[in-house]
Amino acid sequence: MTDHLRHALIMLASGIGIPLLATLNAQLGGRIASPVAAAIVLFSVAFLACLLVGLVTGLGGLARLPGQPLHLFAGGLFVAFYVVSVTFIAPKFGVGNAIFFVLIGQLISAAVIDQFGLFGARQQSLTLARGAGIALMGLGVLLTQKV
Repeated sequence: MTDHLRHALIMLASGIGIPLLATLNAQLGGRIASPVAAAIVLFSVAFLACLLVGLVTGLGGLARLPGQPLHLFAGGLFVAFYVVSVTFIAPKFGVGNAIFFVLIGQLISAAVIDQFGLFGARQQSLTLARGAGIALMGLGVLLTQKV
């Protein structure tokens, strides 16, 4: 199996997990009447899982954290916003609607990051074909979801 195929399959599995995460955490948030508490539980479980993997594979990178640019830590804010918002909104808006709009946001953000090579990403121009693909995805959302 090539690295490219292995990477694609891992990201496919990650993508499959996003609606599962949204559905499960929304259910937990509803059952305990607190989307924020459900998000805290999710992050606690995620922290423990990462800690376990880190203990097995090594945690040497933690020693290099001091001195890193502060903006590199903003990812935690973005994931917290995503988890809390999807936990709160998915039960009201529908998991499909919530995830499809997340996908559109991801495509737009990824296209901008790639276009300008932001944050050290590999630069990849927004071609007519890529722009058309994003537009088609948006049209797909409109065709498949009732807002």
